[in-house]
Amino acid sequence: MLSSLDRTFHSPDFLSILCGGAAFAVVVLVWTAFLDSGPQPERLKAVTQRRDDFENERHKKNSRRASLQKHSLMKRVVEWMKLTQGKSVEGLRLKLRRAGFQSRDTLFVFLFTKLALMCGLAATAGFFVFVVGVGNMNPAFRLLIALFGAVIGWMLPDVMIKNLIQKREEVLRKGTPDALDLMVICAEAGLGLDAAFDRVGKEIIPTCPELAEEIGVTSVELNFLPDRNKALHGLAERVPLPSIVALVNTLIQTEKYGTPLAQSLRVLSGEMRDERMMKAEEKAAALPAILTVPMILFILPPLFVVLIGPAALKVSAAFTH
Repeated sequence: MLSSLDRTFHSPDFLSILCGGAAFAVVVLVWTAFLDSGPQPERLKAVTQRRDDFENERHKKNSRRASLQKHSLMKRVVEWMKLTQGKSVEGLRLKLRRAGFQSRDTLFVFLFTKLALMCGLAATAGFFVFVVGVGNMNPAFRLLIALFGAVIGWMLPDVMIKNLIQKREEVLRKGTPDALDLMVICAEAGLGLDAAFDRVGKEIIPTCPELAEEIGVTSVELNFLPDRNKALHGLAERVPLPSIVALVNTLIQTEKYGTPLAQSLRVLSGEMRDERMMKAEEKAAALPAILTVPMILFILPPLFVVLIGPAALKVSAAFTH
């Protein structure tokens, strides 16, 4: 028995297995020795993360400070030119809010942009007509061209804002029926007006962020303003669509007379759905009249060429021979 164990211990296979295990143990020990399991790497990682956060915060503060300085410069220029005085300022601020610009500094940026474009286009036109001498014109006509450039520069931002308002209203018009259906569901689930506005504003962010922003602003105003009707009237002023105005009137009547919110919204939703169907039918009925002119200009001439062309060629060939 002892001789067999002795032969097993002194066999080449056993020695090779023993050497391999010892080598593996040495490698594991060396690897664990090089690994530092102490708290120092975590501390270094935390310090590095803190430094990165501090740098990002410093960059944000610097950019915010530069933006505030720029806005303050624009504000000083606009106030020095006395462009914010007058009755049209409130209407201009309302137009900017309808275009989607909710910041307080937007009015000063817009007026400064109008002033800069007016001076820039007037200077450009004056440079080309007075210095370069484009065209042989008398001085009065050159001055008129420079004034025309100034008028275009002053009116161009208004045209852009009007275009933005029209595009935004179209987007809001398309997203209003779905938002109203969601509001009906929230009201039938037992949510109040504030909670319904808050939930609908969160749910329609992926589909219509513009309407979600307006509903979110109205939700905040409903929670903070002492007069709830003022918050609803603010929504109707910012979004002057017939559907939104009807919704605001319905909500005001519901708050005033105590009618069930779900029932009022369900009736309004049905009316809005019928109105949307009537508009679709109206567009479909107007389609033949719209296609008349393209058909006359682009479809009938090729058709006449295909039908009458061979006969015309034969008659022409007969007369030629």
